[in-house]
Amino acid sequence: MIHKHAFEALDRTLKDILMPDCSNSEALPFGGKVIVFGGDFRQILPVVPNGSRQDIVNASLSSSYIWNKCKLLTLTKNMRLTVGMNHGDIDKTKEFAKWLLDIGEGKLGGRNDGEAVIDIPQELLITESTNPIGSLINFMYPSILESFNDPNYFQERAIRSPKNDVVHEINDTLLAMFPGDHKEYLSSDSICQSENVTDHIRHNVYPPRCSKWS
Repeated sequence: MIHKHAFEALDRTLKDILMPDCSNSEALPFGGKVIVFGGDFRQILPVVPNGSRQDIVNASLSSSYIWNKCKLLTLTKNMRLTVGMNHGDIDKTKEFAKWLLDIGEGKLGGRNDGEAVIDIPQELLITESTNPIGSLINFMYPSILESFNDPNYFQERAIRSPKNDVVHEINDTLLAMFPGDHKEYLSSDSICQSENVTDHIRHNVYPPRCSKWS
């Protein structure tokens, strides 16, 4: 998701640094050093403010002169999702993963010229139109009031959303369900002064943060 100019700047810098030690370092990418990139073009592309689709594609690493010198390695097995699953769940996970990859590669929805209509499987849809957030919470967190004190209960479940406003709405709905009073803890811009000689150390260990927790 980094702009290609960042990689090209690193390439020129390493070539300049390593040139005295290696006569052909200028011809080698990154001065002959092995650089490993990790990412997925299906997920997040470089952010170009007010940029068109062409601007975004042109800013990607795949549009750089470096890309022709890269060796592409593809990960094909999702180790994290299959740990501790039975055979039936593994097959469902593989089927769902293939469906996501087909969407990313433009294989679903007919001819894809930038816009396509994709049919979402029925089991993935929220059919409750009057209260979709509540329906989603009830699906992901059944019997939440009986299990909210169990850490393992939340470790096995998560709701993800592409937009922050939906995340805030889900969080507010969940917090309203829990018993007890709502408390808001505000951060401080500075640490209270004391006569302790290690104050400068405390400032490094406990840096002020501009955030609030509730």
